[in-house]
Amino acid sequence: MLTRPSLLIRIEEAFLLAAVLFAYHHLHYSWLLFALLFLAPDLFMFGYLLNPRAGAATYNLVHTLWLPITLLLAGYLLHWHAAPAIVLIWIAHIALDRLLGFGLKYPTFFKDTHLQHIP
Repeated sequence: MLTRPSLLIRIEEAFLLAAVLFAYHHLHYSWLLFALLFLAPDLFMFGYLLNPRAGAATYNLVHTLWLPITLLLAGYLLHWHAAPAIVLIWIAHIALDRLLGFGLKYPTFFKDTHLQHIP
């Protein structure tokens, strides 16, 4: 198992997803908000309507952890109380995507990801 990186990443993402869902529940955030925003990062796939390079860039922008973590920090500094809920939803989305094998996209084709080529 320790020599199979794709399996290790999936296990790690499963733990991250479980931790985020636990935190979201523990903090008593709205599950309606969760349902409404969970798939929002996938709206950035519309960049593929322009071309694969633009699609990969916009998709990857919102499917990496640096942006939600930046939002969390900004929300803390600006006392924006909705930020942690949004960040947890966003991280849950990213974790589930990677758990399912949907990685960051290469600019060649939508199904070429850093985790696998999606059949």
